[in-house]
Amino acid sequence: MTYQPPTALPRNLLDHDDVQRALATHDFGVVFRIARERAGISHSRIAAECDIKPERVGTLSRGQGRITSFEKIVQIADALRVPGHLVGLAPRPWEAGTAPAGTPHAEIGPPNMRRRTVLQAATTAGLAAALPALHRPEAPTRITDAHVDRLRERTARLRRLDDVLGGGDTYRVYLGEVQHTKRLLRQSSFTGGTRRQLTGLLAEHAQQAGWAAFDGGRPREAVVLYEESRTAAQDAQDADLYGNSLAFLAYKTISDDRRTAVTFAQDSCATITARTPSTVQALLYERLAWACAVDGQAVGTERALTAARQALEEAPDGEPQPDWSAWVDHTELDIMTGRCWTELRRPLRAVPVLTAALSGFTDDHARDKALYLSWLADAYLTAGEVEAAAVTTGRAPQLATGVASIRPRQRLIPLLDRLRGHADSSEVRQVLEQAQA
Repeated sequence: MTYQPPTALPRNLLDHDDVQRALATHDFGVVFRIARERAGISHSRIAAECDIKPERVGTLSRGQGRITSFEKIVQIADALRVPGHLVGLAPRPWEAGTAPAGTPHAEIGPPNMRRRTVLQAATTAGLAAALPALHRPEAPTRITDAHVDRLRERTARLRRLDDVLGGGDTYRVYLGEVQHTKRLLRQSSFTGGTRRQLTGLLAEHAQQAGWAAFDGGRPREAVVLYEESRTAAQDAQDADLYGNSLAFLAYKTISDDRRTAVTFAQDSCATITARTPSTVQALLYERLAWACAVDGQAVGTERALTAARQALEEAPDGEPQPDWSAWVDHTELDIMTGRCWTELRRPLRAVPVLTAALSGFTDDHARDKALYLSWLADAYLTAGEVEAAAVTTGRAPQLATGVASIRPRQRLIPLLDRLRGHADSSEVRQVLEQAQA
């Protein structure tokens, strides 16, 4: 007899539109709340079956935070006996013989339904398991510019995973792209300048994989990939990607050698010419600003931030931007500005710009929002606003839970240590208690 967990949702409840909407968007807080209200399944039972702390189940059901890790989503689906197709998964092992006739699974049913389900899973909660739907185009015997363009489009789609997933989940995906592109370069023949284009794409792939390695706690792999990216960009004669590889090296080096990081960042900005796209210029300048801020160089920080803002403001209408830098906009620059002024212990400058920028950030970008809240809390604490710092700090762990990134934790540990000196505040005590739960 197949085991039926005590948290299995009634089949008729799974037919309700609000339940299916919540499952499709992986809003499990809504599902937990409905399970308790309509099926009498307590939060403590859900916590036990899903291996989630009871207080975490409660905060999720109140609309605070999201579940984003693939492993936890699978665990919840199994504990609540949610058929795979409702959450963008393939049929679960326990589903054999339980699905009614005509039920559309992730790998059967109309192609448009299957594509919508898989892409929704990949972009909403970042399910790495959904990626088989993003097939690589079959390589022709002789690689053409058109084939490289299709690979570049695929790269742009995969890059969106970083919006909602941590590097611990995406690293293997991005590394697979690096390895595939290297095989093409080794084994294929090419037309015209296609080899150079594919080498430039390899530089992109290595940068994305290096970023995921850095975010997921693999610093050595990150450096190797950044160096590989620099070599590939140089071979492809792509000054923009070459400058970005130096900026990545600067970002990685900051924690070990600040002066070397500043030098890397300065060298990256030295690649900027009149032909450099505005978002690339802004990206390189803001990375220089960050390196200068960490090194305590206020003047250099302000000069680099001004250059980045000027690049965005003076961008020609319709100027084409590479996909790897197109995310750099005024909001991103405001976030970096706030981070820099926080690092330089200028809270009166940092707090307003961070508060305004964060007002438009949704919880779907859990890792980034948790990080940015940590800088806002840091700025509040520097300003002596202990209660505001505690409340802001308390929001970050809820967002970061389940995200496969080491950076929010790295930011929060010293912040919590600083708050311990203010344990006479009830807000601080509450945050410290939550951190220990």
